[in-house]
Amino acid sequence: MPGESGQDVLHLTGPVLVDDETVRAEAWVVGGRITFERPRHGGAVTTLAGVVLPGLVDVHCHIGLDSGGATDRDLAVKQATVDRDAGTLLIRDAGSPLDTAFVHGREDLPRLIRSARFIARPKRYLRHYAREIDAVDLPAVAEDEARKGDGWVKLIADWIDREVGDLTPLWEPRHLADAMARVHAAGARATAHTFSTEAIGPLLDAGIDCLEHGTGMTDAHMTTAAARGVPVVPTLLQVDNFAGFADQGAARFPAYAARMRRMHARRYDHVRDLHDAGVPLLVGTDAGGTLGHGLLPREAAEMAKAIPASAVIAAATWRARAFLGVDTLTEGASADLVVYDSDPCDDIAVLATPRAVVLRGARVA
Repeated sequence: MPGESGQDVLHLTGPVLVDDETVRAEAWVVGGRITFERPRHGGAVTTLAGVVLPGLVDVHCHIGLDSGGATDRDLAVKQATVDRDAGTLLIRDAGSPLDTAFVHGREDLPRLIRSARFIARPKRYLRHYAREIDAVDLPAVAEDEARKGDGWVKLIADWIDREVGDLTPLWEPRHLADAMARVHAAGARATAHTFSTEAIGPLLDAGIDCLEHGTGMTDAHMTTAAARGVPVVPTLLQVDNFAGFADQGAARFPAYAARMRRMHARRYDHVRDLHDAGVPLLVGTDAGGTLGHGLLPREAAEMAKAIPASAVIAAATWRARAFLGVDTLTEGASADLVVYDSDPCDDIAVLATPRAVVLRGARVA
């Protein structure tokens, strides 16, 4: 039975939200793991009252990246620590020029699933961020990055083309299809940055596994994504910057500026449309680069302006963990959890003030 070895025990008086259908009255943490059996003959017992959620998941976060490109390791650790203290205990890195594999060895930092380095075309993305390649090399490079990461690859699917004066796709459909086939054969999945409408169809046709931002998706794209179970990560904090991007580019690129303003204006309607169409939604902050870390509660609050708070909480916890293949708060799972004074499903603002953050069974914040 749990606790028979005399280990110290953390008693969570709950409720404990495990998934959409499962709420437990209480739980215990013994040896760093969750149990719903009352321990026998345990060590000292510490009681922690409150609503318990699985650790939050940021599926679009950049550890080891700032506005100038790769950070050093010390700054990467600080970034991850800020995320952790805000309740984010699982991060899918959405591309970084820094090799952050060292995070796997840090018990005090969130669990990390790396996408290795962004893949882009020369001069078609932010400087010093991506592995810049010729279009014909995409399949081979995507396969290579798949083997470097933790089962994910990140493509930059569109960006402003200064000769055209607007967003255009970076890759031809045949190269995307070949790249997806190679990534999947390597046992990995791929996600893609996309703002435009034009890039979405070829990505879906090629078998993309996830879409970042997705601001240009049409109703037909949403229907396809919903049918195939392809999630979208809306990154509303980043999309809120679209008006500023438009202002910066308006003089030289009026078509681009007009498009960015349209997408900014309907950002909440777009998330609502995705939700109503049945597209799986996940929560990502796009931290790193121009946005700070620890923003998942704010990102969740933005999403809750468009869809129910309960749906946002599910997307930020157990549904994201299921998509990434990581345990939630089930019997014997690692005790990665956050405790709140009240239920964030009723009031999303509660996410901003966790009572306690527990990672691998240890209270870290």
